Amino acid sequence: MRNFIGSILEDIQTVFSDDPAARSKAEVILLYPGLHAIWAHRIAHYLWTKNFLLLARFVSHISRFITGIEIHPGAKIGRRFFIDHGMGVVIGETTEIGDDVLIYQGVVLGGTSLEKKKRHPTIGNNVVIGTGAAVLGPITIGDHSRIGSGSVVIHSVPPHSTVVGIPGRVAKDSDTIHELLEHGKLPDPVAEAIDYVLREQAKLKEAISCIDAKAGTLCTGDEKDVQRIRQSFQNEKNGQTS
Repeated sequence: MRNFIGSILEDIQTVFSDDPAARSKAEVILLYPGLHAIWAHRIAHYLWTKNFLLLARFVSHISRFITGIEIHPGAKIGRRFFIDHGMGVVIGETTEIGDDVLIYQGVVLGGTSLEKKKRHPTIGNNVVIGTGAAVLGPITIGDHSRIGSGSVVIHSVPPHSTVVGIPGRVAKDSDTIHELLEHGKLPDPVAEAIDYVLREQAKLKEAISCIDAKAGTLCTGDEKDVQRIRQSFQNEKNGQTS
Protein backbone atom coordinates (compact mmCIF):
# COMPACT_ATOMS: atom_id res chain seq x y z
CA MET A 1 0.00 0.00 0.00
CA ARG A 2 2.86 2.39 0.84
CA ASN A 3 4.42 1.79 -2.58
CA PHE A 4 1.06 2.33 -4.26
CA ILE A 5 0.48 5.68 -2.53
CA GLY A 6 4.07 6.70 -3.16
CA SER A 7 3.66 5.92 -6.85
CA ILE A 8 0.52 8.08 -7.07
CA LEU A 9 2.26 11.00 -5.35
CA GLU A 10 5.23 10.61 -7.69
CA ASP A 11 2.90 10.70 -10.71
CA ILE A 12 1.31 13.91 -9.46
CA GLN A 13 4.70 15.53 -8.91
CA THR A 14 5.73 14.48 -12.43
CA VAL A 15 2.83 16.48 -13.86
CA PHE A 16 4.02 19.60 -12.03
CA SER A 17 7.55 19.01 -13.33
CA ASP A 18 6.54 18.53 -16.98
CA ASP A 19 3.52 20.82 -17.40
CA PRO A 20 3.79 24.52 -16.47
CA ALA A 21 0.00 24.81 -16.79
CA ALA A 22 -0.57 22.65 -13.69
CA ARG A 23 -1.65 24.86 -10.77
CA SER A 24 -2.95 22.67 -7.98
CA LYS A 25 -3.04 19.05 -6.87
CA ALA A 26 -6.83 19.02 -7.10
CA GLU A 27 -6.66 20.17 -10.72
CA VAL A 28 -4.07 17.53 -11.57
CA ILE A 29 -5.95 14.69 -9.87
CA LEU A 30 -9.35 15.57 -11.35
CA LEU A 31 -8.61 17.05 -14.75
CA TYR A 32 -5.56 15.36 -16.29
CA PRO A 33 -6.63 12.47 -18.56
CA GLY A 34 -3.01 11.47 -19.17
CA LEU A 35 -2.67 10.80 -15.46
CA HIS A 36 -5.97 8.90 -15.33
CA ALA A 37 -4.84 6.74 -18.27
CA ILE A 38 -1.60 5.83 -16.49
CA TRP A 39 -3.39 4.91 -13.29
CA ALA A 40 -5.92 2.80 -15.18
CA HIS A 41 -3.08 1.12 -17.05
CA ARG A 42 -1.40 0.11 -13.81
CA ILE A 43 -4.58 -1.69 -12.76
CA ALA A 44 -5.02 -3.26 -16.20
CA HIS A 45 -1.37 -4.34 -16.38
CA TYR A 46 -1.59 -5.97 -12.93
CA LEU A 47 -4.65 -7.95 -14.05
CA TRP A 48 -2.84 -8.86 -17.29
CA THR A 49 0.15 -10.27 -15.40
CA LYS A 50 -2.24 -12.32 -13.25
CA ASN A 51 -3.78 -13.80 -16.42
CA PHE A 52 -7.12 -11.98 -16.06
CA LEU A 53 -6.77 -11.04 -19.71
CA LEU A 54 -10.39 -10.20 -20.55
CA LEU A 55 -10.84 -8.11 -17.41
CA ALA A 56 -7.56 -6.30 -18.12
CA ARG A 57 -8.72 -5.46 -21.64
CA PHE A 58 -12.04 -4.27 -20.27
CA VAL A 59 -10.31 -1.86 -17.86
CA SER A 60 -8.12 -0.48 -20.66
CA HIS A 61 -11.19 -0.16 -22.91
CA ILE A 62 -13.06 1.89 -20.30
CA SER A 63 -9.96 4.04 -19.83
CA ARG A 64 -9.78 4.63 -23.60
CA PHE A 65 -13.45 5.66 -23.65
CA ILE A 66 -12.93 8.16 -20.82
CA THR A 67 -9.49 9.58 -21.66
CA GLY A 68 -9.07 9.11 -25.43
CA ILE A 69 -5.79 7.32 -24.71
CA GLU A 70 -5.34 3.68 -25.68
CA ILE A 71 -2.73 1.70 -23.74
CA HIS A 72 -2.69 -2.06 -24.13
CA PRO A 73 -2.58 -3.75 -20.71
CA GLY A 74 0.42 -5.80 -21.82
CA ALA A 75 2.61 -2.69 -22.29
CA LYS A 76 5.37 -2.18 -19.70
CA ILE A 77 5.74 1.40 -18.47
CA GLY A 78 8.36 2.77 -16.11
CA ARG A 79 8.21 5.47 -13.44
CA ARG A 80 7.40 9.16 -13.90
CA PHE A 81 5.79 8.59 -17.29
CA PHE A 82 3.66 11.54 -18.43
CA ILE A 83 1.25 11.95 -21.34
CA ASP A 84 0.58 15.64 -21.99
CA HIS A 85 -2.66 16.47 -23.87
CA GLY A 86 -2.97 12.77 -24.60
CA MET A 87 -5.92 12.52 -27.01
CA GLY A 88 -5.22 9.94 -29.71
CA VAL A 89 -2.20 8.33 -28.06
CA VAL A 90 -1.87 4.60 -28.85
CA ILE A 91 0.59 2.31 -27.06
CA GLY A 92 0.77 -1.29 -28.29
CA GLU A 93 0.94 -4.58 -26.43
CA THR A 94 4.67 -5.32 -26.46
CA THR A 95 5.79 -1.72 -25.96
CA GLU A 96 8.36 -1.12 -23.21
CA ILE A 97 8.82 2.39 -21.84
CA GLY A 98 11.59 3.45 -19.46
CA ASP A 99 11.60 6.06 -16.70
CA ASP A 100 11.02 9.82 -17.09
CA VAL A 101 9.45 9.61 -20.55
CA LEU A 102 7.25 12.45 -21.87
CA ILE A 103 4.93 12.09 -24.86
CA TYR A 104 2.40 14.43 -26.44
CA GLN A 105 -0.97 13.98 -28.15
CA GLY A 106 -1.38 11.77 -31.17
CA VAL A 107 1.75 9.69 -30.54
CA VAL A 108 1.61 6.09 -31.79
CA LEU A 109 3.90 3.39 -30.45
CA GLY A 110 2.79 0.74 -32.91
CA GLY A 111 3.67 -2.62 -34.37
CA THR A 112 4.61 -3.68 -37.89
CA SER A 113 3.99 -7.41 -37.69
CA LEU A 114 1.02 -9.75 -37.28
CA GLU A 115 3.12 -12.38 -35.50
CA LYS A 116 2.66 -12.90 -31.78
CA LYS A 117 6.11 -11.74 -30.73
CA LYS A 118 7.89 -8.53 -29.77
CA ARG A 119 6.51 -6.13 -32.40
CA HIS A 120 6.36 -2.74 -30.69
CA PRO A 121 9.14 -0.28 -29.75
CA THR A 122 11.29 -0.09 -26.66
CA ILE A 123 11.63 3.48 -25.39
CA GLY A 124 14.63 4.31 -23.21
CA ASN A 125 14.85 6.64 -20.21
CA ASN A 126 14.41 10.43 -20.45
CA VAL A 127 12.91 10.32 -23.94
CA VAL A 128 10.59 13.03 -25.34
CA ILE A 129 8.24 12.19 -28.23
CA GLY A 130 6.55 15.13 -29.96
CA THR A 131 2.99 15.58 -31.16
CA GLY A 132 1.77 13.19 -33.85
CA ALA A 133 4.98 11.16 -34.01
CA ALA A 134 4.84 7.44 -34.81
CA VAL A 135 7.43 4.97 -33.59
CA LEU A 136 6.82 1.66 -35.34
CA GLY A 137 8.15 -1.85 -34.97
CA PRO A 138 10.43 -3.66 -32.49
CA ILE A 139 13.02 -0.88 -32.53
CA THR A 140 14.83 0.85 -29.68
CA ILE A 141 14.86 4.56 -28.94
CA GLY A 142 18.00 5.29 -26.95
CA ASP A 143 18.10 7.13 -23.63
CA HIS A 144 17.83 10.93 -23.65
CA SER A 145 16.59 11.06 -27.25
CA ARG A 146 13.98 13.40 -28.76
CA ILE A 147 11.52 12.54 -31.51
CA GLY A 148 10.23 15.58 -33.41
CA SER A 149 6.54 16.26 -34.07
CA GLY A 150 5.08 14.31 -36.98
CA SER A 151 8.14 12.10 -37.40
CA VAL A 152 7.80 8.46 -38.41
CA VAL A 153 10.57 6.39 -36.86
CA ILE A 154 11.10 2.86 -38.24
CA HIS A 155 14.75 2.26 -37.30
CA SER A 156 16.47 2.13 -33.93
CA VAL A 157 17.91 5.38 -32.63
CA PRO A 158 21.12 5.69 -30.57
CA PRO A 159 21.10 7.50 -27.21
CA HIS A 160 21.27 11.31 -27.09
CA SER A 161 19.75 11.77 -30.56
CA THR A 162 17.26 14.18 -32.10
CA VAL A 163 15.11 12.56 -34.81
CA VAL A 164 12.97 14.42 -37.37
CA GLY A 165 11.26 13.71 -40.67
CA ILE A 166 9.51 10.94 -42.59
CA PRO A 167 11.13 8.51 -42.36
CA GLY A 168 12.84 9.69 -39.18
CA ARG A 169 16.49 10.67 -39.48
CA VAL A 170 18.94 11.48 -36.73
CA ALA A 171 19.52 15.20 -37.15
CA LYS A 172 22.02 15.71 -34.36
CA ASP A 173 23.14 14.53 -30.95
CA SER A 174 21.28 16.12 -28.06
CA ASP A 175 23.31 18.79 -26.32
CA THR A 176 22.11 18.06 -22.80
CA ILE A 177 21.19 14.96 -20.85
CA HIS A 178 17.51 15.92 -20.50
CA GLU A 179 16.53 18.46 -23.10
CA LEU A 180 12.81 19.15 -23.59
CA LEU A 181 11.53 19.19 -27.13
CA GLU A 182 11.51 22.74 -28.52
CA HIS A 183 9.62 22.14 -31.75
CA GLY A 184 10.57 25.48 -33.32
CA LYS A 185 14.30 24.82 -32.95
CA LEU A 186 14.51 21.37 -34.51
CA PRO A 187 17.00 21.06 -37.37
CA ASP A 188 15.93 20.20 -40.92
CA PRO A 189 18.44 17.62 -42.25
CA VAL A 190 17.08 17.75 -45.82
CA ALA A 191 17.37 21.53 -46.07
CA GLU A 192 20.84 21.41 -44.51
CA ALA A 193 21.96 18.78 -47.03
CA ILE A 194 20.70 20.84 -49.97
CA ASP A 195 22.34 23.96 -48.57
CA TYR A 196 25.62 22.05 -48.31
CA VAL A 197 25.34 20.91 -51.95
CA LEU A 198 24.69 24.49 -53.06
CA ARG A 199 27.74 25.75 -51.19
CA GLU A 200 29.91 23.06 -52.77
CA GLN A 201 28.48 23.88 -56.20
CA ALA A 202 29.39 27.52 -55.75
CA LYS A 203 32.95 26.52 -54.82
CA LEU A 204 33.25 24.35 -57.91
CA LYS A 205 31.99 27.11 -60.20
CA GLU A 206 34.42 29.55 -58.66
CA ALA A 207 37.29 27.11 -59.19
CA ILE A 208 36.30 26.53 -62.81
CA SER A 209 36.05 30.27 -63.43
CA CYS A 210 39.59 30.73 -62.16
CA ILE A 211 40.86 27.98 -64.44
CA ASP A 212 38.97 29.16 -67.50
CA ALA A 213 40.33 32.60 -68.20
CA LYS A 214 37.81 33.20 -70.95
CA ALA A 215 34.82 32.53 -68.69
CA GLY A 216 36.01 35.05 -66.15
CA THR A 217 33.97 35.11 -62.92
CA LEU A 218 30.87 33.07 -62.11
CA CYS A 219 27.90 33.82 -64.34
CA THR A 220 25.66 36.37 -62.68
CA GLY A 221 22.50 34.46 -63.53
CA ASP A 222 23.83 31.25 -62.01
CA GLU A 223 24.92 33.06 -58.89
CA LYS A 224 21.48 34.61 -58.51
CA ASP A 225 19.82 31.20 -58.81
CA VAL A 226 22.09 29.75 -56.14
CA GLN A 227 21.42 32.69 -53.84
CA ARG A 228 17.67 32.48 -54.43
CA ILE A 229 17.49 28.76 -53.63
CA ARG A 230 19.69 29.16 -50.56
CA GLN A 231 17.57 32.06 -49.32
CA SER A 232 14.34 30.08 -49.77
CA PHE A 233 15.66 27.28 -47.57
CA GLN A 234 16.93 29.78 -45.03
CA ASN A 235 13.47 31.38 -44.92
CA GLU A 236 11.84 27.99 -44.34
CA LYS A 237 14.21 27.26 -41.49
CA ASN A 238 13.40 30.64 -39.95
CA GLY A 239 9.66 30.19 -40.40
CA GLN A 240 9.37 32.97 -42.99
CA THR A 241 7.52 33.01 -46.29
CA SER A 242 9.47 33.43 -49.50
